[in-house]
Amino acid sequence: MTSESAVTAIPRRDVAPRLRARLSQAIVILVLLAAAAAIALPFLWIVRGALSPADGELYRLPPTLFPSDPTFDNFGKALAKVPFGRFVLNSLIVATTITAAQLITCSTAAYAFARLRFRGRDALFAVVIASLMIPIQVTIVPLFLLMADLHLTNTLWALILPPIFSAFGIFFLRQHFLSLPRELDEAATIDGAGHARIFFSVLLPLSVPALATLGIISFTYWWNDLLMPLVMINDTATQTLPVGLVLLAGRFSTGSLTTIAAGITMAIVPVLIVFLVLQRHIVQSIAQSGLKL
Repeated sequence: MTSESAVTAIPRRDVAPRLRARLSQAIVILVLLAAAAAIALPFLWIVRGALSPADGELYRLPPTLFPSDPTFDNFGKALAKVPFGRFVLNSLIVATTITAAQLITCSTAAYAFARLRFRGRDALFAVVIASLMIPIQVTIVPLFLLMADLHLTNTLWALILPPIFSAFGIFFLRQHFLSLPRELDEAATIDGAGHARIFFSVLLPLSVPALATLGIISFTYWWNDLLMPLVMINDTATQTLPVGLVLLAGRFSTGSLTTIAAGITMAIVPVLIVFLVLQRHIVQSIAQSGLKL
């Protein structure tokens, strides 16, 4: 009898840990669902407003996620009220150029900090890290004076040139290069490869997820940037999309919240497309970072 009771007691002792594991998993799922809902609901509400026939739909009680009579007229009103296409083009030029430039400059600088040995390397990298603590609001006036001396204000170059180098991008890619084994460099050196060939033929192909992650971060930030265009540019035809949305709600306002919601919806679409195209690289980059830990 004692042996039978001992045999039957083993599964019973395993029940409590399994219940705790399932309970903790259920709690994590509920928290993630709540966080996802908190993030997604504002965007859904904006899209709902863009499809609503009148502002009154936004104040209906109880609220609904779908308008009673969906319409696309608000998008036409937004396009007719401001030069929306020009704003989108300017933002695409600025965000794409800055992203491409940062991927080039940050990857080469990160390679130097991670793989090369030269005098003052650590001190120089400390200066790069220290610059992360300086907010852009502190440097915006000197940047404006510099762009004015170069006669670049009211041009897209005033938005493109200052952020070509990114301290965060250098730090991010340096940490990635440090995670790659040095045996790859040694093997390539034995085969007669120099630093340029090691960088382009060995390390960069292994860094696509990290580069894609940095690209999404950079593109999203400069696509949504409002401060730099407000300071550097006064000409409406040269403004970017965030300023265009401000103008749509201000100087060129129709007094309609649905029209503003339509403009915001159109502004979200390009960033959403970039994220959907490159999201697998972000997941891969996070997975690789997790494996390194």
